[in-house]
Amino acid sequence: MKGSAELTASPEASESMWYKFIIAIGLLGLADILLYDQTLGLSFPIFAAALFAASLLANHDRIHRPRAILANIVLVAGLLPAIEDLTTLSVLIVVLGTISAVALSTDPAAEGLLVPLSAARQLLLIGPFQLIPDTLATLRANDFTRIVLTWSIPLALSLVFILLFAAANPVIEQWLDELHPQHIASSLSVGRPIFWLLMVSLIWPFINLRWRQRGKTQRPPIDLDGDDQAPSVVSPLLNQQTVVRSLILFNLLFAIQTALDGVYLWGHAALPNGMTYATYAHRGAYPLIATALLAAAFVIAAVRSGQEGSRLIRPLVYLWVGQNVMLVVSSIQRVHIYIESYLLTQWRIAALIWMALVAVGLILIMARIILEKPNAWLVRMNLLALAATLYGCALVNFNGLIADYNVTSSREAGRSRSAIDSDYLSSLGTQALPAVRRAMLLLPQDAGLPRIHDRLLDRQVAEMASWRSWSFRGWRLQRYLDRHPLTQNPS
Repeated sequence: MKGSAELTASPEASESMWYKFIIAIGLLGLADILLYDQTLGLSFPIFAAALFAASLLANHDRIHRPRAILANIVLVAGLLPAIEDLTTLSVLIVVLGTISAVALSTDPAAEGLLVPLSAARQLLLIGPFQLIPDTLATLRANDFTRIVLTWSIPLALSLVFILLFAAANPVIEQWLDELHPQHIASSLSVGRPIFWLLMVSLIWPFINLRWRQRGKTQRPPIDLDGDDQAPSVVSPLLNQQTVVRSLILFNLLFAIQTALDGVYLWGHAALPNGMTYATYAHRGAYPLIATALLAAAFVIAAVRSGQEGSRLIRPLVYLWVGQNVMLVVSSIQRVHIYIESYLLTQWRIAALIWMALVAVGLILIMARIILEKPNAWLVRMNLLALAATLYGCALVNFNGLIADYNVTSSREAGRSRSAIDSDYLSSLGTQALPAVRRAMLLLPQDAGLPRIHDRLLDRQVAEMASWRSWSFRGWRLQRYLDRHPLTQNPS
């Protein structure tokens, strides 16, 4: 079929692709030195010039020599503003100048004022998605790589999970430190691999140029139900051996993390020196959610490749999804612990809601496998859950809830938590007025709270004075304020 043919490469083409991969990896190393975790300046135009040179080196047979001088002029003109000063505008000019220079040098159809737009569409919007299919086509040209791929996916994803767990769990980080004399694990960064992945995806279309001309036929859209589809890109990789080995490794890794959460998060065992439960909770919540999302993506890919029917794979998938649900529950508990120490904010409530949605999504994946529903059913149910959640959130007075919780649970109210943050109360708007009044009683010496109260009260009066700004929530607040004058004890 056509989908399979596109992933097949001849040995000669494979050798050419390996040459391009080497150039791309060299550019990735340069990007890491010049751009990662650095204050950008001259390094950005230097990398753009190197990207242009590497693109011509990897595609020397495509160079259109009559326009080479014009392309170099366009490149230099694009780099000059960034050399003068790196601003948002100069960055945009560098990007447009670089892609235009590449197009003028290598694309025979690049003409007119629309060259930057056409090049941006093909190099920046479509091109980054070429990396995975091109890599698969190159690897499949060699039979030996099929053996390597059987283990590469389980080991590579296991390494990613270990890095995420190390970022979330100080105990795992200490174990990794003890395995390496230089203590590299203590400086593990989740951001660096993500930067590498994004950069190599952006670099690759410049190295393996594939200009698409107008008028050529496009691939048909993918049917979510899975009927009459071309073979999935991941199908050659996610065979039964790969999926089984992956699930066994993943279940073992997740079991370790689940056990450690049971000991430290739920069992309240003593944490490593210098680590409080609040810090432990805040550090681990978001990496674990990223882990659960990555795990969900793998399960969906494995199911899409038709491997869930195996008697061995199905229980392993159930076990792993169950462990991921426990991982999300642990993340919710971590945020809850952090809230108990540092009170509520809008972002912390949003994080709890998002984590609950992730848990629902994982449960729906399991239901999709058990009920043997198509992928379209999974998409519809997740969209329905999201819509119901957003609709419910629109009816909840989160600002009033946050303000009331923060004042009631504050240090001034006799709890062993953070102090009242009057500035944050003010940012919550008029719905915080009842909480501000209670805070004024708890902190009579704070001169800022009466000013906040008067400003919010004036806003409330102005909103209720006109029918155009009237709301049922505002009307309920006004009734509360009328029934509880400031001279009375709001509690």
